[in-house]
Amino acid sequence: MQRTDWIHYIGAVLLWAAPIVFSACQQSDVRQTEAVEDRQSTPVLDVDSVTTLISDSGVVRYRISAPRWQIYDKAEPSYWEFMQGIYLEEFDELLRIQASLRADHARYWDKEERWELTGSVHALNEKGEAFDTELLIWDQHAERVFSDSAITITRDSSVIRGIGFESNQTMTNYTILNPTGYFTVEE
Repeated sequence: MQRTDWIHYIGAVLLWAAPIVFSACQQSDVRQTEAVEDRQSTPVLDVDSVTTLISDSGVVRYRISAPRWQIYDKAEPSYWEFMQGIYLEEFDELLRIQASLRADHARYWDKEERWELTGSVHALNEKGEAFDTELLIWDQHAERVFSDSAITITRDSSVIRGIGFESNQTMTNYTILNPTGYFTVEE
């Protein structure tokens, strides 16, 4: 075979093989999905097993851990959802844990800076006092924590129970609205 014959032979093979090669490159299993019509009920972020740090002026102030975190940025009002629970720690300037908070479910309205924690809610303040309730609302903007549910506060020497309470956001200055149970009263 001469050189020109080889070129014709290779050209013929390429012409014969081209449809096979190009058909192999095409996606025969094209899948289409419906367009998202209801953006208010669709999270823009859906993350599993997350831990994040939140800082203020370059100083780490909080650590949030959650099995699942969803952000609904198009909902009115927009919010974050922690359907499988949340654990939050607050740090002092030396990164020592100052307070902690755990809940079975949490929702955070980002524009209002308001948390609603439900289920088995357990909070620990910097004094070591433990707060247990089924509902806790934390208004960061007003720097206030409150609830209208039953609450148990465990301190070193006493346990206080009641229905409803109000507090500053560090939960160090609080009032039980309808106290019950036994506790020591200093005269």
